Amino acid sequence: MTGVLASQQIETLIETGALSAATDFVEGQVQPASLDLRLGTVAYRVRASFLAGHGRSVAQRIDEFEMHRIDLTDGAVLEKGCVYVVPLMERLALPDGVQAIANAKSSTGRLDLLTRVITDGGTEFDRIAQGYAGPLYAEICPRSFSVLVRPGMRLNQIRFRQGRAVLTDTELSQLHAEQGLVSGGAAVISEGLGFSVDLQPGPGGLVGYRAKPHTGVIDLDRIGQYDPAEFWDRLTSDQEQLVLDPGAFYILVSREAVHIPPGYAAEMAPYLAMVGEFRVHYAGFFDPGFGHAAAGGAGARGVLEVRCHEAPFVLEHGQTVGRLVYERMSQAPRQLYGQGIASNYQGQGLKLSKHFAADLR
Repeated sequence: MTGVLASQQIETLIETGALSAATDFVEGQVQPASLDLRLGTVAYRVRASFLAGHGRSVAQRIDEFEMHRIDLTDGAVLEKGCVYVVPLMERLALPDGVQAIANAKSSTGRLDLLTRVITDGGTEFDRIAQGYAGPLYAEICPRSFSVLVRPGMRLNQIRFRQGRAVLTDTELSQLHAEQGLVSGGAAVISEGLGFSVDLQPGPGGLVGYRAKPHTGVIDLDRIGQYDPAEFWDRLTSDQEQLVLDPGAFYILVSREAVHIPPGYAAEMAPYLAMVGEFRVHYAGFFDPGFGHAAAGGAGARGVLEVRCHEAPFVLEHGQTVGRLVYERMSQAPRQLYGQGIASNYQGQGLKLSKHFAADLR
């Protein structure tokens, strides 16, 4: 059956050896429609980002670009603005017909921590062809904050697919009519479900956050312990618009609350390059059950991780900034997002990563 593989099918990949690891898999590593990937024990500081390319291994490219290596065993800081390559604990031996796609986890993206998977012979980031057998590496580039990492930390995740099961616009319209995929705005369906930015003032006029340029280190194991005021500027507006500064990183929220039914998964994709000089959302996977009422949600708004590029850009309330591409699951997962598992963002609104205490100002 075509579609995104569910948790129980990922467990079968582990049992059959298509997925293996240097150390035993841990509880919670298998998610409803993905597998969390874990950092290994060493990080290589490299001169530049790279792809292995046809016929070449990542190890060969590391030999070419390595500046120095860092032992992560007792924890080490990955510095803002630098590029690192970290061998992951997991490796693949994908069967024919099964391909993989990786992405940053939600908390990783909300820290502006650019994290991508590369492979031997790879010519694309985060895309792994069927039949690939070999190691996995994470390329990590902290963009806004330096971070303290340790072996076993999970910064990115991987999904597995058999064939392609992307819903057509007609199928997506029908699913919306049956299950209500979006609330808080009209369903804009064109090569996926469009979503827009919410710039209506919240409590205290809050519309979002902008990363401060000079901050301390964030230990990724410390949950709920950092004061947002030390790392983020609160953005307020009564104009329902926001001027994005080039090079700055923002946390905003979608106007619409979205819903991923149990038999489906979704991936956030750019809307159109022509809509503006910015990129939205590094962490692109939405699991089955996100915003699903039976799993503790009633639609959940998508947090937008926004980085502006070359020129200042005026972002306005209700402006379409991205789209959700829905895919069928190969099977419904045994557990849904937010249902008896650690799901930090079910029912979310405007929310920083789990490392920060609640903003009570």
